[in-house]
Amino acid sequence: MMVDMPRQKLSEYRAKTIISKALELPYKGWSVDIEAPLPAQLQSAIEAGGTFALKVDQGVKGRFNQGLVALNVKAADLVEAAEQLKSKGYQWLIVEPMAEHAPGDERYISFMSDRLGVMLQFSASGGVDIEKQASSLQQVRVNDATDWEQLAQKTAINSRQLQQLTQAFLDNYFAFMEINPYLASENGLQILDSAVEVDDAAAFFVDSWQIDDFRSHSGHDQTPEEAVVKELDDNSPASLKLSVLEPNGSIFLLLSGGGASVVVADEVYNQGYGKQLANYGEYSGNPNAEETYIYTKQLLQLLLKSQASRKVLFIGGAVANFTDVNKTFAGVIKAIDEVADKLQAAGVKIFVRRGGPNQEAGLANMEVALAKHGLLGAVHDPDVPLTDAVKEALQEVDHE
Repeated sequence: MMVDMPRQKLSEYRAKTIISKALELPYKGWSVDIEAPLPAQLQSAIEAGGTFALKVDQGVKGRFNQGLVALNVKAADLVEAAEQLKSKGYQWLIVEPMAEHAPGDERYISFMSDRLGVMLQFSASGGVDIEKQASSLQQVRVNDATDWEQLAQKTAINSRQLQQLTQAFLDNYFAFMEINPYLASENGLQILDSAVEVDDAAAFFVDSWQIDDFRSHSGHDQTPEEAVVKELDDNSPASLKLSVLEPNGSIFLLLSGGGASVVVADEVYNQGYGKQLANYGEYSGNPNAEETYIYTKQLLQLLLKSQASRKVLFIGGAVANFTDVNKTFAGVIKAIDEVADKLQAAGVKIFVRRGGPNQEAGLANMEVALAKHGLLGAVHDPDVPLTDAVKEALQEVDHE
């Protein structure tokens, strides 16, 4: 079974230094805190000359489409470009020399930890529009029987480097590692962009990353709902995270477990609904019913504020080891009960997929509550794959 675990995004800078070291590749880049004096931090890059890429480095999905990336920036213009990104409300940047290439050369690979081990996903088509290339993605389970040579042919990464990436994924307690895009040519392997999530409890066991390397999702001013969840998280042994991505989004997520949060969010993007995703976050570590109630209440407040014409709530998670499904669902149901009339008036449908201790009672109670209020989309146990349940919920967004 998959263990619920608090997950945190590493800075891209830290992720790239770890991955490059594992692959025995040189890495040249700079992490920039734009709340500190910029000229001194950028001096080495300015002296190096050439052109650069500047990106917001705070775990933001879809940076290019949000105008959070500046390309082909001349050395003399680095400070000005950094100031422009600072004006958007972000603190951390990554600065790297430009790697000239054709968009058609970009490829994609990712590693994900799940209850069966490590799943590798790859495509010969990578880049910012990877979610539109879902049909090109292939998957393979990494295990003792993996044919590394065959995999090398499909990914254009040699078998030794593939094994080094896998070992780095395991050794550094990564829960998710995406390299998108990368280039594979006669010049060797080049990593243009990467995203890594880790089990934050592993900070005690590694020296390759630390808590200071974690990056939040957003650069906007904290919403009242995010502030409540942050305080709740600070005072609980459980992990409770909430980040608003699109206040007027159509798709709201109430997810248990970091693994589920990544799978579900990625599936939303892969199905082409990324711009409609309202929030990102998770609750894990066996929160009590009251904590789950408070967390759900904040999310429902955000949902009701959204101006989207159609709204759907997906309540999901993997198969928990110790988080009591019935107990946490009691808190969720209490929060739903309080605003059920408003949710019904807004035409909201709620879809559920969850498993773990006391799942039968929890799912049954949830289905009864949703049906009573006219909010029922569907309720599933782990027999239905998480991604299938997500697709079902997304159909409600398009339904007229």
